[in-house]
Amino acid sequence: MDAMSTPAWDPAQYLRHAGHRARPFVDLLARVPDLPSATPAVADLGCGPGNVTAVLADRWPTAHITGYDNSPAMLDRALTEHEGPTPGGGRLDFSYADVRTWAPPQPYDLIVSNATLQWVPGHLERFGDWIAGLRPGGTFAFQVPGNFSAPSHQLMRELAHSARFKDRLADVLRHDDAVLSPQTYLEQLTSLGCEADVWETTYVHLLTGEDPVLDWVKGTGLRPVLTALADDPAARDAFLAEYRAALREAYPATAHGTPFPFRRIFAVARKEA
Repeated sequence: MDAMSTPAWDPAQYLRHAGHRARPFVDLLARVPDLPSATPAVADLGCGPGNVTAVLADRWPTAHITGYDNSPAMLDRALTEHEGPTPGGGRLDFSYADVRTWAPPQPYDLIVSNATLQWVPGHLERFGDWIAGLRPGGTFAFQVPGNFSAPSHQLMRELAHSARFKDRLADVLRHDDAVLSPQTYLEQLTSLGCEADVWETTYVHLLTGEDPVLDWVKGTGLRPVLTALADDPAARDAFLAEYRAALREAYPATAHGTPFPFRRIFAVARKEA
């Protein structure tokens, strides 16, 4: 979504690790309780290319699901591959929206967000409007990466603030306060009158291929850097070369692949019926 700078998204790059990226969303949905309507209205904030939005139709076949995103490239992919009627009698739609200002245009049974809110400064303050837009007994559920202190992000920020790159990159990356603690999310959601379930999990993804951690972050966290340096290929390539070397040292390959620990924070908040 949006950060200090607006990154240009590449759906194909993002989807290169689609299986690993989708698993937390499936784990999140497993904890969502029954929805109040037989034909639920569902909003997916930050739907990206729509591949995990489509998973919602597997869980709630009759639902009318709308995916929202602010990336034209991501929306084009979602519209092309996923929009339309679903086998269970529901429907998938996609629409442009900026999550920083989006407000529910109708009552929803479920508002869900997968790995998006870390791009939305001040997202905690948006929870009240979103929960107000739920039907009684509806649910707000999200997951965000909690790995901003991991080497993948620390090394990226250190290099962006180095003498060579700080003039171009010092202000483009998110910091370690891009997401809040599980306790903070729990306090905010319960103060809004919800029954909340908040937890964290560290996945250890076994990545394969050459420089797989770099390939992963090229689809997400590195997007602001790639966008900022898009007009300077020499600087972009120099950044990538130095960052690649640092990642190889931080995440050494094994005979079976490259282990990539990835912490995520989850929250499921049910509005009072």
